[in-house]
Amino acid sequence: MTRNVRSDALHAAVRSFAAGDRSRSFEELALDIAAFQAEFSPGFARLLAREQNPLKAVECIPGVPCDAFRMARVAVHPESEDRARFLTSGTTGGARGVHAMRTLDTYRALALGFGRAALLAVPGPRHVVALAPELDAPASSSLGQMMAMFMVDFEERGDFEVRTAARWLMADASVDVAGLARAALRAQEREESLLVLATSFALVALLDALEGRALPLPTSTVVMQTGGFKGKTREVEASTLRARVAAAFGIAQAQIVSEYGMTELTSQLYEATVPGTALQSQLQGAPGVYYEPAWLRVLSVDPVTLLPVAAGEVGIARVIDLGNVDSAVAVQTQDRVRRVAGGVELLGRAPGAPQRGCSLAVEEFMTGHR
Repeated sequence: MTRNVRSDALHAAVRSFAAGDRSRSFEELALDIAAFQAEFSPGFARLLAREQNPLKAVECIPGVPCDAFRMARVAVHPESEDRARFLTSGTTGGARGVHAMRTLDTYRALALGFGRAALLAVPGPRHVVALAPELDAPASSSLGQMMAMFMVDFEERGDFEVRTAARWLMADASVDVAGLARAALRAQEREESLLVLATSFALVALLDALEGRALPLPTSTVVMQTGGFKGKTREVEASTLRARVAAAFGIAQAQIVSEYGMTELTSQLYEATVPGTALQSQLQGAPGVYYEPAWLRVLSVDPVTLLPVAAGEVGIARVIDLGNVDSAVAVQTQDRVRRVAGGVELLGRAPGAPQRGCSLAVEEFMTGHR
């Protein structure tokens, strides 16, 4: 089979797995994707070559460091076949990383599938807005692309133009408070639930703009909070931000749910806190614990050896994401994590320079790109 025929078959298998087909296991799919990438990604092949049994088990698949996405092309296909190029924020090291995707079909299916499970609590019509800058064209932000997909899919009223000021309520680091108030009024008048998609930084900006005033939203409102304060001058502790946002909006703290994603990934993790959602009903999750979808697995590994640490110990996250068929099925981050019962605690980015294991992996991946 040609490269693209194999890629299409793997994408189809991943989407089937996400839809509930277990004729192939997570482990089988992950190892098949790794073997495919080893054939068409010289950098990944070099990472595999230094391992003794790289395709023996999922835990043995080496992670492509996040830094590699800004230093080299991490893709099995040429640029001419890119369907999308999502850029990292570029706040930690100058150059922006690029995650090139040959198809958006798998990204769409996985993001919508787990997003529905984590965010949609009540049946019936809903209105979706974002405290984020308006989506550019073509989309350069994977988060913006996901927010746009949520707007169309979750409202269930067919395709419509999402690039309007009424949908994207942030510009030049300023939140459109009046626009959010109008969205709340619209939802109330039409008896819709409201879904607010926001970055942590945008929520802080909103609270600053409110200056202690309340902005009541419909009681069924759900707020998806994502991202930290990387590169920003001000941070607010997570539990404090959750409490202040809930008080300002007049909703329960449980209706504010955090999402974790990265440009270098196709999939996302969520807290399981929102009453009435499929994820909360299944897991009864607590704030601060993030849960993986069936097609993603987070390994906590030692920052020097990059070997898995014992359960409950702190390590850095290696993410096995079946959605990354055409890029890197295993992504090595510098985010500190700890596995807890059924989920993952995120403990912030490892301080200082890249960890030694990550630095060596970047060098190995980059050989031949210089």
